[in-house]
Amino acid sequence: MATDWLGSIVSINCGESLGVYQGRVSAVDQVSQTISLTRPFHNGVKCLVPEVTFRAGDITELKILEIPGPGDSRQCGDLQQTEMGIPGVGCQVGPSQNGTGKVLKKPISSSAPQNIPRRTDVKNQDIIISPQQQCSKSYMDRHVETLTQSKGFRRRHNSWSSSSRHPNQVTPKKSGLKNGQMKNKDDECFGDDIDEILDTDFDFEGNLALFDKAAVFEEIETYERRSGTRSRGTPNEKPARYRHDENILESEPIVYRRIVVPQNANKEFCTDSGLVVPSVSYELHKKLLSVAEKHGLTLERRLEMTGVCASQMALSLLGGPNRLNPKNVHQRPTVALLCGPHVKGAQGISCGRHLSNHDVHVILFLPNFVKMLESITNELNLFSKTQGQQVSSVKDLPDTPVDLVINCLDCHENAFLRDQPWYKAVVDWANQNRAPVLSIDPPINEMEQGIDAKWSLALGLPLPLGERAGRVYLCDIGIPQKVFQEVGINYHSPFGCKFVIPLHST
Repeated sequence: MATDWLGSIVSINCGESLGVYQGRVSAVDQVSQTISLTRPFHNGVKCLVPEVTFRAGDITELKILEIPGPGDSRQCGDLQQTEMGIPGVGCQVGPSQNGTGKVLKKPISSSAPQNIPRRTDVKNQDIIISPQQQCSKSYMDRHVETLTQSKGFRRRHNSWSSSSRHPNQVTPKKSGLKNGQMKNKDDECFGDDIDEILDTDFDFEGNLALFDKAAVFEEIETYERRSGTRSRGTPNEKPARYRHDENILESEPIVYRRIVVPQNANKEFCTDSGLVVPSVSYELHKKLLSVAEKHGLTLERRLEMTGVCASQMALSLLGGPNRLNPKNVHQRPTVALLCGPHVKGAQGISCGRHLSNHDVHVILFLPNFVKMLESITNELNLFSKTQGQQVSSVKDLPDTPVDLVINCLDCHENAFLRDQPWYKAVVDWANQNRAPVLSIDPPINEMEQGIDAKWSLALGLPLPLGERAGRVYLCDIGIPQKVFQEVGINYHSPFGCKFVIPLHST
């Protein structure tokens, strides 16, 4: 009787723990009370083993889905048909045990079986597996892909306890392996309950907070201090970092006060490098220029040097290469040069000549006098050869704001010029033009300055200028070092690689 059911397609329900199996009956053993299914499906998913054997005690319900006919054991379709859809729905079943034939329409698992590639290690082996082990294995197979894609999860082979495996082990038949050493790798890796792993995320922040980095470094530092070994730097030690203009070799200490004047300076300045530059009185400054002229630094040389330095500073204030280039011909800057009939005015005319040579529109204001200084006459002759414009009336000055105003009106000695009408008119025009002002060698007394300057340029050594002089710059007019020593000044050049440097009040 048992052989009559061979080839039938059945559905075996093993309860909630093991699930539902479907397959074709391949063997029925009445003595051991077991039934075997070939090419089985577990809960709609094709099993990896070719045959599964069930005990009678594990079977809760058994349903016959297809009974082969008398002449054909595959009347309602082979098992390949079950792989394409739900087997046995509406199939004609042969005569049952009570002799009546009927159509069985039993609901089967809603999920269709899926083709899962078989593993190479069990492809050609006949494995007998218990329903309990197959359930655990199939359950784990469904979560392999989920676990491998989950964040922070890695397979850890051979890390699961062998004691957690089900007593019913997979028993492979001997196929050249000694003592049955072949084991189910999935069961070894995923033998434990996986629900806890899926529901619990690793707390990175919490575990990181358990590490006290400061205490560890303190312990390492204490150990190295006691043992005298410094194989590695402590966290508090930082390597020395140098700029591109700093020397890494040890040198002599820097002396920041290299200029010493005979009398106490009323005011001191410092350069960007920190060198102290003391101011000198007007009498000492006048004596210094006189001694330099006696040694060959004539007025003409001094005027030329002052004009070059002042023009370089003015070109930088006008924008430098960003403003003065062939592509910006339409943005030609305009400079108003205000000069008086004295040596300071001659310095301004020299500056205007160099600015005009650099394609700057220069408007030179110089009042008419019957007799001019020889230095002014010489500078005017050179300026007239440029494209600069010379005016003698305030009405000829531009009504619109200019880019820069260079002030050379004031003089250290001739105070009567400030009472002249032309002087007052020019001062009013400069204050109303709203253009930045550069003063060349301004006087000491702030009350003598009618125009507030934004920048002031001192010659050789600065005078004790006040706040109305603005930011003070110092230019090198070529006075030799021994000339400074002759007037009692211990001098060391603070200019470095430049001819004009900024000074800061201390």
